[in-house]
Amino acid sequence: MIIHENILGAIGNTPMIRLNKVAADFPCPVLAKVEYFNPGHSVKDRMALSMVEAAERNGQLKPGGTIIECTSGNTGMGLALACAVKGYQLICTMSDKQSQEKIDILRAVGAQVHVCPTAVAPDHPDSYYSVAERLNKEIPNSVWCNQYDNLANRQAHYETTGPEIWKQTGGMITHFCTGVGTGGTISGTAKFLKEKNPDIQIWGIDSYGSVFKKYHETGEFDEKEIYPYITEGIGEDILPANVDFDLIDKFEKVTDKDGALTTRELAKQEGLFLGYSCGSAFQGLRQLKDELKPTDLAVVLFHDHGSRYVGKVYNDDWMREQGWLD
Repeated sequence: MIIHENILGAIGNTPMIRLNKVAADFPCPVLAKVEYFNPGHSVKDRMALSMVEAAERNGQLKPGGTIIECTSGNTGMGLALACAVKGYQLICTMSDKQSQEKIDILRAVGAQVHVCPTAVAPDHPDSYYSVAERLNKEIPNSVWCNQYDNLANRQAHYETTGPEIWKQTGGMITHFCTGVGTGGTISGTAKFLKEKNPDIQIWGIDSYGSVFKKYHETGEFDEKEIYPYITEGIGEDILPANVDFDLIDKFEKVTDKDGALTTRELAKQEGLFLGYSCGSAFQGLRQLKDELKPTDLAVVLFHDHGSRYVGKVYNDDWMREQGWLD
């Protein structure tokens, strides 16, 4: 019998799926690493468990403790699974641009959720970063995971995501493309892949309103680049410690509209019911397809599942409100 002792054993070993219709005009094969097959339906299950286990090893997290995290939803879900199995309490802080589905799901699996305003600076007392930090100071026996600067985040992808992609492609991968938020997925995966073959190109997908692309190209943190945007889960107005810019070869920005429309296209054309940032990731790769050759093998990582976006990108009325549907 092959039986997992609990739900955490089901994390990882997600499938690689060839993209067909949407990639018909690409010069090379395009494969998708589909992370919604994780039990929490996102790539964040990997690093959430890694952060909890790191806190246990170093003595920060004690029995009966409380885990606190600022999250766009998916990391919170991964932490909720770990807390349910291991017996911890979970408090999540989220920005108010996140979908109601994410908030409802987190509460369903036992998390306490604090919704914070999006349109404030990271150091504002009401930002979801600041509220998490404050709660950590106020609540005894609590740990703030801080996925942005907690290097157990990218270590999870160095140990699992990178090796899986290398094995699944038989070492033939030439390009890896994914959205960049905390930076753990792209940096940890890139570190492993470039150790295997330093010629593999790593492409990060960014949002307009985020600082990553300009900082990568110029070394300048330009606050004028920062403005509110709708896409969830990628881009930042800070520079997380998990983003290793030296491992990323290129950033490409994708508009909110293009990311949303491509997300819907992937569902209809490929049967992949994906989250918003997955559409952005593929759209970014599409925008760069002229840089690919017939001998290349491109892999795009799809972060999460579409069930968390039913009220947004998959809702025609919401799309019309944005002016993105006729």
